[in-house]
Amino acid sequence: MSKKRVVVLTGAGVSAESGISTFRDSGGLWEKYDISEVATPEAWERNIDLVIDFYNQRRKQLHEVKPNPAHYALVKLEEKYDVHIITQNVDDLHERAGSSKVLHLHGELKKVRSSIDENLVYELEGWELKKDQKCEKGSQLRPHIVWFGEPVPLIPKAAEISSSADIYLIIGTSLNVYPAAGLVNYVKPGIPIYLIDPGEVHAPDVNLIKEKAGTGTPKLVEQLLKKAD
Repeated sequence: MSKKRVVVLTGAGVSAESGISTFRDSGGLWEKYDISEVATPEAWERNIDLVIDFYNQRRKQLHEVKPNPAHYALVKLEEKYDVHIITQNVDDLHERAGSSKVLHLHGELKKVRSSIDENLVYELEGWELKKDQKCEKGSQLRPHIVWFGEPVPLIPKAAEISSSADIYLIIGTSLNVYPAAGLVNYVKPGIPIYLIDPGEVHAPDVNLIKEKAGTGTPKLVEQLLKKAD
């Protein structure tokens, strides 16, 4: 008998409890940086040094933090379910916790890619990308991040995974960022949807758990594991 498939959409709230700064919350990264100065193609063209430094600092921070109970709970869920994680986060905390199937919608912080050929993607050694590091075609390497104004190439794959869910979990995202927020529309009618977030979230037809990811996720996972027995 095949395992039921649980599809999990995660956002910044999952990583925040590991100490990673979020973009949109009070005190988050966007209060310290103008989006247009560090996270757009135009910013890259205008001030490459600032953009490289911004992501170097984020990468350095990532090396200093660890997965939290929400990440580990999702790994535990794999004991009895076929778990697929779709994350808006660019960190590797899901992987470091042990999750086996993770799709990064917005790119990966520890990877860099060619600035002329998006198919040339490399693992970056350490946390620092230097201005003179080039791809095999001779172009400057850039962060492997989907910037504002760029297409999200993995959305079709994420939509396909979402439509295959037997159970759908939304954790640590306010469903304000599109196109990721639209993935819930691909979940088949009648499929149970659980949303874990401490804030005000307007999402009808979901089972809302008003807790932080680090406490709400382990509780929900325990419930789901019992149901699978």
